[in-house]
Amino acid sequence: MTISFDFETLSERERYKLMIGTIIPRPIALVTTIDEHGRINAAPFSFFNCLSADPPILALGVENNPDMSFKDTGHNIRMTEVFTVNIVSFAIADAMHICGSKYPRGVDELKEAGLTAMPGQKVASPWIAEAPAAFECRRHVTLELGKSRQIILGEIIYAHYRDGVVDPERLRVDPAEVDAIARLGGDTCSTIRDRFQMLTPKL
Repeated sequence: MTISFDFETLSERERYKLMIGTIIPRPIALVTTIDEHGRINAAPFSFFNCLSADPPILALGVENNPDMSFKDTGHNIRMTEVFTVNIVSFAIADAMHICGSKYPRGVDELKEAGLTAMPGQKVASPWIAEAPAAFECRRHVTLELGKSRQIILGEIIYAHYRDGVVDPERLRVDPAEVDAIARLGGDTCSTIRDRFQMLTPKL
């Protein structure tokens, strides 16, 4: 027996629930930006992934406020054209969750969460010292999806890795050292600690 849904007849909330419960696990980007006054903002996004290596492009799905005004991340990227994606490890999961709280504009979520802002090498937005990896990005293009959401494509122009995460000679990243967490449906998250290999088939 199959249960089927016509997405054209579902509400936005109904589509959202089905999508986030099914498209799993989703990596979490803890995105740091600054506004036009130099104030730091940090917010987590699970509508996030890499799309291309040449050029090196990643994507963020950024939702607007209910009144369709930009949230801080969307506003800041629009004003500065840059942002930094920090990968969320299990060690900073609680801090990431604090950054996701609805603080008034201008509040530094990194300070509230006890995380350390490090100056960007090529962009104005900071990276997080406690993150296992961080990508400094320049806005490549923004796709407006109706009034409620933007898809922001960023070109990675610089990367930071905590010591021990990547082999600098072979460029092999150790997933155990990254220890990333991911979003499932609702409030549920997961780790990537259970792994297995499937070799590429050779015909």
